[in-house]
Amino acid sequence: MSERTSEALTYAQAGVDIDAGNALVDRIKPAAAATTRPGVMAGLGGFGALFDLKAAGYEDPVLVAATDGVGTKLKIAIETGVFDTIGVDLVAMCVNDLVCQGAEPLFFLDYFATGKLEVEAAARIVEGIAAGCIASGCALIGGETAEMPGMYAPGDFDLAGFSVGAMERGRALPEGVGGGDVLLGLASDGVHSNGYSLVRRVVERTGLAWDAPAPFAPTSLGEALLTPTRLYVKPALAAIRAGGVHGLAHITGGGLTENLPRVLPDGLGCEVDLGSWPLPPVFGWLAQEGALDQAEMLKTFNAGIGMVLVVSAEAAEGLTQTLIDAGEVVYPIGRVTAAGAGTGVRYSGRLA
Repeated sequence: MSERTSEALTYAQAGVDIDAGNALVDRIKPAAAATTRPGVMAGLGGFGALFDLKAAGYEDPVLVAATDGVGTKLKIAIETGVFDTIGVDLVAMCVNDLVCQGAEPLFFLDYFATGKLEVEAAARIVEGIAAGCIASGCALIGGETAEMPGMYAPGDFDLAGFSVGAMERGRALPEGVGGGDVLLGLASDGVHSNGYSLVRRVVERTGLAWDAPAPFAPTSLGEALLTPTRLYVKPALAAIRAGGVHGLAHITGGGLTENLPRVLPDGLGCEVDLGSWPLPPVFGWLAQEGALDQAEMLKTFNAGIGMVLVVSAEAAEGLTQTLIDAGEVVYPIGRVTAAGAGTGVRYSGRLA
């Protein structure tokens, strides 16, 4: 039987460094402050964060909430040590969903969990979150950093995000989707944040290291695959305010095949011409190296289209220009079909 000791223990000896947590908060305060927008009532440090909807310009608001993560793309960030953009992914996965409901993202909170807090790495991640918030017009008003020894392998961490947006009552989307509506596809910036369990299997099959030159881009393979999810918020809001937008679909897990039907009323379907946009090189490489068929590509990845707007035929030309002026690459990729033509997504042509 072991001899009992009366030596006093500390939280630090148990593996939790409160001083490191405080150092992180001090480091990220300027980044969070840079995201301030109308409605923010206090900085970091309180038990909760306050937001004034009237100060943000709303009269009769409805709140919309979204939460998400970035999946196993985190493993590439961990294995490469490239932490600067994974926070942008986290924000994008939440706020791109909010805007599909017609909502303006207002504020964002993050959850960062790790076994041992490395202040520099954590700060770079949170600074990426702040950059994503600035680009989408929402404020980083709070979060949680959890140091949990024994829960994570050395160097591992997990991220989750939570965002709240608002719209005036009666303006929720989708609304008014009908046969003949045009599908406007917005180009993606790559794989975004879905399908990375398959991406990592493909990379494993090739035997390439993360620092090897990417076969499809002028960077290393790891850097190319860490290209952050595109933030569509400001262009999408500009289109909504211009009028004629009936629905939006964020093309995430499930691809076009699963996400487009989410904005279609019962009884309606849509037709998509796969030859109406160019397949980005990263997807051609994944398809070749993984021997992936077209159906698998369309149900796993965004295949080059990160957001789809469902718009009235009369407004399609004007909205296309609005989106181009906001910095988007826009492709008319198909249309909504009336009842009787079948439901779901019907494809013509081939990805190329």
